[in-house]
Amino acid sequence: MRRTTLTNDFSWSKSRHEKFSECLRAYYLYYYRSWGGWEAEAAKDVRELYVLKKLNNRYTWAGSVVHECVRDVLLDWRAGRSVDPAEAEARARRLMQDDFRHSQKKAYWTQKHRKSFTGLVEHEYAEPVTDEAWKQNWETVRQALSWFFSSRWPALARSLKPAQWLEVDAGFDFSSFTLDGLKVFAIPDFAYVDDTGAPVVVDWKTGKAREGYDDQVLGYALYVSQRYKFPLEKVRASLVYLNEGLEQDVHVDLEAMDAFKGRFAQSVARMREVLADPATNAPKDVSVFPQSEDLSPCVRCVFRRPCGRQEAAAQFQAQQQQQAQTSAPKVA
Repeated sequence: MRRTTLTNDFSWSKSRHEKFSECLRAYYLYYYRSWGGWEAEAAKDVRELYVLKKLNNRYTWAGSVVHECVRDVLLDWRAGRSVDPAEAEARARRLMQDDFRHSQKKAYWTQKHRKSFTGLVEHEYAEPVTDEAWKQNWETVRQALSWFFSSRWPALARSLKPAQWLEVDAGFDFSSFTLDGLKVFAIPDFAYVDDTGAPVVVDWKTGKAREGYDDQVLGYALYVSQRYKFPLEKVRASLVYLNEGLEQDVHVDLEAMDAFKGRFAQSVARMREVLADPATNAPKDVSVFPQSEDLSPCVRCVFRRPCGRQEAAAQFQAQQQQQAQTSAPKVA
């Protein structure tokens, strides 16, 4: 079988934009220096960066487990299979238990586990996490799944005819579109056609609302419009906060889309400024990618050790915790 040669092509995604905006050094290590780290002959430092970039923290891990569980449930309903909510919850718990044991042993350095989970940054850096905090992480997953199964979404999904289903978290290999000649990754968690004939894109969230989520689903709307040939003005978009039981409609209109495209163009232009050769996506020297002056991102960064910020990040975090305790109101 002929081996396919992978190339580090330039593309855009919301997560890439966020990493670029937060710390240029982390962006360089993630998208450039770690490239090829999966190869058996990769240099030791490249291999280390590649393994580290694949690690989750406990919060993103919880979110990914919820997304995977909801995805599997939706796919079962799409295929006409019945779903037992209690069993779905039990599978999620067993999955997290297996993940935790794999990560705790740091087996991710030598063994493959599952495609969407490698290990946890808390274990890699021996971060002090209490048993109660780990239990709360599971509780976040349990609560999100519980709300989902009691919400309007199961009945809606089961009511859809086969032709109304568009996508269920199809993944990077499928969900991308072209904007201004550039490949853009956009993976809606759920996309369907409602009874009025309007396409709907849904993004499940396990955290709290924050700035930037609107842009994410506007990208999904563009993707669905382009791939399935729907007029953009017909697409509806929704953010669903599973742990808060809230749904937020995102307006998809020409004004909102023009604003999104403007921010997209600015983001792409800034990313291309740090390339020595935009045609091949070759970066400039590492000196063009300075470390963040703010140590806040370093506290949770997977690259804090190879970046030389591990000790500084730990000291900064300790200072922040001490300040928080000092400023906390005292109980009489």
